[in-house]
Amino acid sequence: MFRSNKSALANGVPGSEHSSDFAYVEPFSCYLDSACQTLRPQCVIDAEIEYYCEYNACGGRVKYKWGTMVDGKVQEARRLLLQLSGKREKEYCVAFTLNTTYGINLVLHQIKAGAFSRIVTSDIEHNSVMLPSMTWAKRQHAERLVLQRGDDGSVYYKPSELERSIVLINSMSNIDGRVPQNVKQLAEKTHAQGGILLLDAAQGFAHDAERLRDVDFDAAFGSGHKMYGPSIGFIVIKRSLLDRLDPFFIGGGTVTDVEQENYSLLRSGEEAHAVLEAGLQNWGGILGLGEAVRWLGTQQAAKEREHSLAEMLFAGLKKHSRVHLFNRAPAPIVSFHVDGIDAHRLALYLSEQNIMCRSGYFCCHSYLQHQLQLPPLLRVSLGLYNTQAHIEKFLDALKKILSAF
Repeated sequence: MFRSNKSALANGVPGSEHSSDFAYVEPFSCYLDSACQTLRPQCVIDAEIEYYCEYNACGGRVKYKWGTMVDGKVQEARRLLLQLSGKREKEYCVAFTLNTTYGINLVLHQIKAGAFSRIVTSDIEHNSVMLPSMTWAKRQHAERLVLQRGDDGSVYYKPSELERSIVLINSMSNIDGRVPQNVKQLAEKTHAQGGILLLDAAQGFAHDAERLRDVDFDAAFGSGHKMYGPSIGFIVIKRSLLDRLDPFFIGGGTVTDVEQENYSLLRSGEEAHAVLEAGLQNWGGILGLGEAVRWLGTQQAAKEREHSLAEMLFAGLKKHSRVHLFNRAPAPIVSFHVDGIDAHRLALYLSEQNIMCRSGYFCCHSYLQHQLQLPPLLRVSLGLYNTQAHIEKFLDALKKILSAF
């Protein structure tokens, strides 16, 4: 089996329990931008390289050995994602897409016209939710409601607002890590009113996938690059919702037969997902994602460490009177601004010390810039590769910058 020579390196991230997984990272680098994209463990990188070097064939189309190997590993990736979501193959299936944004648009805009009377979202959403909800409402000539979220992430709603509604919200905020505490109840109320619940779970799959297992969502959208995998998206979707779609984005792989003026779509059975997978897929990316999900299942100790590091980071930031925390509680995603220092300039100062953080509005312009009228923020987001040494380095650097300006 192919293995990169880099996986044999002895030294990795300082203080990391997973040095062999991230040995390629320079010891002096401090990467704190997992909410944008995570680093990839070596096994994920190896899985992609192995595909390209050893059995680079199409899936779902050929009978020779390389192709059947691809088919088996793709099927395993779907199974692992269902397992991660706590969903049964009898009720749900997994489709692969370009990314979370693409997946949301792909499903939302293929729902049959007139099936729902409105779309409901919340104020703390990423543009990947905000923009598709706007375009859906405009094209359907339908109502669009933007609900408020509490400090604990709960969605404030009236039952009447859920009637025949598409409810589209995140399962974890990319601003401050808030999760909708009442999402299970929201799903129940939405279904009782004849609606459906769609979840932007790009952050949720990486940090809090366990919470999704008890939620009766109709579709959840994720991106591999936010959960230690390649840049590829996926959808965990109810088969009953697939049946309600009116597909127009179709092509090779989505049909069972094509005549001169007619075609038959693949809509049921083991290949029901195919209706959302037009054209040749990113087979190497799918295989890498499957390896990432498998790897995530072995990282319980790292997940516990991530929680303790979040508490350490939150406590350290609270010590500075000039730091205005957006968060109300510790989370793996923390945002703030500093009196007297622009967030973009602060990010540059940190970068000079090999500390990598995100600055700006994090694709949440409507809420942060226009509704709250905040200045640009600095975001620190943790991954399973981060260590106490990283947090100490960040807090020490921030202290020195604050004392100098």
